[in-house]
Amino acid sequence: MKLLRGIGIIFLSLCSPFFLAVAGIALALSDLAFLIFGKRLPISNGAARKPGGASVVIPNWNGRDLLEKFLPSVVKALETNPENEIIVVDNASTDGSVEFLREYFPAVRVLALAENLGFGGGSNAGFREARNDVVVLLNNDMRVEADFLPRLLEPFEDPLVFSVSCQIFFSDPNKIREETGLTETWWQSGRLRVRHRIDPEVDRAFPCAYPGGGSSAFDRRKFLELGGFDDLFHPFYFEDTDLGMQAWKRGWKVLYEPRSIVYHEHRGTIGRKFSPQHVHGVVKKNLVLYTWKNIHDWRMLATHFPECAVMALFSPLARRAEARALPLGVSKAFLELWQAVKARWRAKQLAVLPQRETFLRQKGGYFRDRFEAASADANERLQIVFLSPYPIEPPTHGGAVFMKETLTALRSLADVHLVSFLDNSMQLPQQAPLKTICASTSFVVRKHSTPYDLSDPRPRVIREFADAEFDWALHRALYLRRAHVLQIEYTMLAQYAGDYRHIPCFLFEHDISFQSLGRRIATSGFRPPALVAYLQLLRYELRSLRRFARIQVCSRENGQYLLQFLPELAGRIDSDLRAVIDAGRYPFTVTGRVPDTLLFAGSFNHLPNVQGLVWFIEQVFPVVLARRPGVRLIIAGSGNIKRLGARANHPNIEVKGFVPEIQDLLNAAAVLVCPVLSGSGVRVKLLEAFAAGIPVVSTRLGAEGLCTSSGYPCEVADEPKQFAAAVIKLLEDPSGAAQLALQARQFVEGERNVHAATAKLEATYRHELLRRVKPAASF
Repeated sequence: MKLLRGIGIIFLSLCSPFFLAVAGIALALSDLAFLIFGKRLPISNGAARKPGGASVVIPNWNGRDLLEKFLPSVVKALETNPENEIIVVDNASTDGSVEFLREYFPAVRVLALAENLGFGGGSNAGFREARNDVVVLLNNDMRVEADFLPRLLEPFEDPLVFSVSCQIFFSDPNKIREETGLTETWWQSGRLRVRHRIDPEVDRAFPCAYPGGGSSAFDRRKFLELGGFDDLFHPFYFEDTDLGMQAWKRGWKVLYEPRSIVYHEHRGTIGRKFSPQHVHGVVKKNLVLYTWKNIHDWRMLATHFPECAVMALFSPLARRAEARALPLGVSKAFLELWQAVKARWRAKQLAVLPQRETFLRQKGGYFRDRFEAASADANERLQIVFLSPYPIEPPTHGGAVFMKETLTALRSLADVHLVSFLDNSMQLPQQAPLKTICASTSFVVRKHSTPYDLSDPRPRVIREFADAEFDWALHRALYLRRAHVLQIEYTMLAQYAGDYRHIPCFLFEHDISFQSLGRRIATSGFRPPALVAYLQLLRYELRSLRRFARIQVCSRENGQYLLQFLPELAGRIDSDLRAVIDAGRYPFTVTGRVPDTLLFAGSFNHLPNVQGLVWFIEQVFPVVLARRPGVRLIIAGSGNIKRLGARANHPNIEVKGFVPEIQDLLNAAAVLVCPVLSGSGVRVKLLEAFAAGIPVVSTRLGAEGLCTSSGYPCEVADEPKQFAAAVIKLLEDPSGAAQLALQARQFVEGERNVHAATAKLEATYRHELLRRVKPAASF
């Protein structure tokens, strides 16, 4: 028997490409015909009557024991309102279910069908019989909490609400929660992906992909307008997923209400009546039929058919039974191709929104943007969602310092909701100080493995930060925090900028990534892979920048450089809002410094720091030592110091590594050196040094955005001998060094003041928000 089954699967897998090719042609011809002859059906957006009562419909097939166990909780939950009703639709049971109900539950209406119409058909019959405008559909293996109904009915006062799902727990708490009611769908690699999320932070009505067929409330008139559950998906699975997609395409809302709780005996009926192999086959068939009916964007279908064909061909080699069921599913779907074409035609008649928009609206951020006006009046505190690719605490690198400075200064002006990646879970306790600065915080541990994907043209450094969990946390924050503004840090997170109509997106380019990479290539030598990476990053970054309301850069020079590539950004670049610090937090001192001490500070996870320090140790430091043999170089910074190799084993070099508080070193050393040869942006180490009173010698690139020539606010030199001469000059002339330090402090207080810059930043947010004030979309 197994041999015959195996031969059958191989035969069907070989036939699958042919079946899929024919299906593709049939769908294309159907869409062409609709383009010529098809007509959209009118929408009836009347609100469901404010629900004084609800009709609960429970499909049943040979579930007498389940009804006996779970129906009493439903009866008790509905008994407080005489307008409520319970309808059990019996699908031609043979176990005495009808007789049991009539004897022990006489108040329950029983609709006894002559034949088994399946879950969808039975549910549709119950909807037609219901008296109330809101119908709650429950499985017969569902137990409900006593107060589950009122919360479920509240959203139906909104005329655009189609359905509201309950939060689902399993009767057995030891089971993995395979379903929760908080549903997601997305398109990936030619296939629809579906899952339920467990998210305790979602504590009020929240958009979801589709209403669970056995645990949701529906607007009866809208349900019937869509035609109810489609017989195409008989006998079970994907009827509710299909219905949710149609509702979203119709411009309606599909919600999840976590405060309405039910308990499910998972697969109480299906799991007992059908084998796992049969269930897998039905799931695969209906997943294919769902695609043929509902995916109307041919850019998506162009990936579906080849992907499905390849997977079907190789499925006999798969270990998992679900994967081996694909050829059978494709074959069964092909047998129902004509029904799928008719269902697709009907779906196109009902669709108001394009495919991409339909998937977007299921996300919290887009839902808020499309349905809720994100404007704020002058007296309302802005709600800002702030995205970081790195942990901010402790601020061990310049980007973290800039982010923390802005977050701290914004605290008095707005509510900031931080969503940040962490490199590992051990960093989570370190982020505790941010909870006193931010109104809310969410942290996602980044996955460091990035599988190669030929279909994804984005640079690897961008793909490394593409994370579904981070995307979910972002949209949850945008919706639950009623965000007005989205602030994104660094180029690698530019992918999270949305096509929002009312929520402006801002990007802080801590450095211009393609410029930084280009400079690194220039200093380390040309290699073809590096050139490819540069061109990829250049293309990605320039395309991404166009999506933002405004781009924040570290300096005028950075802004002018971008405008050479994107002149259309003129008027949308701000160079004075973000690369700032609070000078008042740095005690200023020019006396008591230890003679002949040089300080280098910087993270060794940042390659330009490593390159610059190697250049300084090998080419500059020996010149300084020849003039002043007692000079000591102190190296402080987080990251892998081993990158310096044996160079750090010099008797005049002291490696401190990571220091939790750099202030002591800034106040003690005689000169800070910044020998940066590549990279882009403004170096926070220079601003901190200026504020603390330690004179600075930097390369021209290291001082980019702050000065272009020696003398104010620091010394600048690019050649090793000139750099060494500038260092020696400051060591031998303490009074001149003190004067330079005083000028630098005045520069920071005047030009790089975080409080003045952040006030302008908040005003910029409001300006861009005001430009987008329009009535919320109806659909």
